[in-house]
Amino acid sequence: MKRYILITILTLLFMQNADAQKQKLQKATFGMGCFWCTEALFERLNGVTSVKSGYEGGDVVNPSYEDVCTGTTNHAEVTEITYDPAKISYDELLEVFWKSHDPTTLNRQGADVGTQYRSIIFYHSDEQKEIATKYKAELNKTKTFDNPVVTVIEKAKPFYVAENYHQDYFIKNGELPYCRLVILPKMEKLEKLFKAKLKH
Repeated sequence: MKRYILITILTLLFMQNADAQKQKLQKATFGMGCFWCTEALFERLNGVTSVKSGYEGGDVVNPSYEDVCTGTTNHAEVTEITYDPAKISYDELLEVFWKSHDPTTLNRQGADVGTQYRSIIFYHSDEQKEIATKYKAELNKTKTFDNPVVTVIEKAKPFYVAENYHQDYFIKNGELPYCRLVILPKMEKLEKLFKAKLKH
């Protein structure tokens, strides 16, 4: 009987600890062009527990990839990042965000053109909004880029997870030409700039 009570108590403590751990995790949502690239980069960061590719900011409920590609739904291709702020801060995530794409081109990243490829931050709290707004202002004030940062900062809206074949795209399709020509150079840049922040 005593053993049963002890096991019950330990189980309850473990469940409480797991719940507390979940509560500590936070979300960040970024759009910086094709979500295949974004996902591949943020999956490598220490402190990031999961990354989901999807669509946010539009007018249509549960859009498909084909819908979003038309540019008529107003959704952006984004990644929803779950992270542990004890291991990586929102500021650090923003640094990777701004250094891993061109935030000065409106509705465009490289060859990808359209509103679905806009540079955008969806904030999940007033604190995230404040940090992102200040960071953007500082980038423009110091003229970090040749042109002004046009990244949009908006309150998080319903997030729709993209189709399964979009998830872990680089991991599953690293040998494809797009991955080798577009994503791999971004991964190499990440390795160079943020080596200390990467998972080993």
